[in-house]
Amino acid sequence: MTDNAPGATGTAVPYDAVVPAGGAARRLGGADKPGVRVGGRALLDRVLAACAGARTTVVVAAPRPTARPVRWACEDPPGSGPVAALAAGLRLTTAEYAVVLSADLPFLEQATVASLLTTLVDSGADGALLTDSEGRDQPLVAAYRTAALRRELAALAAAHDGLTGLPLRRLTGALRLTRLPDPLASFDCDTWDDIADARARIREHGHVLDEWISAVKDELGIDLDVDTDVLLDLARDAAHGVARPAAPLTTFLVGYAAAQGEGGPEAVAEAARKAVALALRWEEEDDGGAVGEGGGPSAPDAG
Repeated sequence: MTDNAPGATGTAVPYDAVVPAGGAARRLGGADKPGVRVGGRALLDRVLAACAGARTTVVVAAPRPTARPVRWACEDPPGSGPVAALAAGLRLTTAEYAVVLSADLPFLEQATVASLLTTLVDSGADGALLTDSEGRDQPLVAAYRTAALRRELAALAAAHDGLTGLPLRRLTGALRLTRLPDPLASFDCDTWDDIADARARIREHGHVLDEWISAVKDELGIDLDVDTDVLLDLARDAAHGVARPAAPLTTFLVGYAAAQGEGGPEAVAEAARKAVALALRWEEEDDGGAVGEGGGPSAPDAG
């Protein structure tokens, strides 16, 4: 079960998350799609990071190591399709709202999850889902009212003597839905070409730094938002005013100092401010322009 408070990640709407992750991945040659890495992180871990604000996160698949703690579920019988998988995951949830996400969304972010939930609540619909670049509904990138899902799942099970093999459109077709177009967040990795496209995109100039920082935080188990511009400015000042190797060493020491203190973004910013001031004083002395306590140039030592 995740430990994150509901409001900690940009949304005040309490929700649970269900992540079906047990498909056959036939177009990937049967590869373990949730475990395929994009930007150094498994696709499943990237999706789990996007729903880190969930009170409970249920992954419907065989248990595996994940970057965040989750609960595990399995459809009955195993391999009986997405509707059965959703029902299995939903049985372990209690929140009024459920975010349902496939395990192959490399560009999904917490802000998108928050937008889906806000839209759902404000619209009064049964669900809010993304549409892709061709305008197609993506029911596995969506937020739903849990009661509406349970109602329609029960009706489908009664009408078909179970849920095995039913397509998702049988479920969503009975729901009142509102839609948000988002070609990037709804991009899923069905083929190796999709994987290659995703890997290339995160290395583009406008994305690579944010992707790298997110990957490092996941790898180290750090859930901390800091102003990266502050740290980059600090690294620049330390490299310029002291020596190039001072940049990584100084940022490391700033992080260590922040961890010893309050440990939050404010502590990082304060430690960085002090280190920048020190680097600037260091540079002034090197330029011969240090200022003494009296306001003028520093006097030579008395003989």
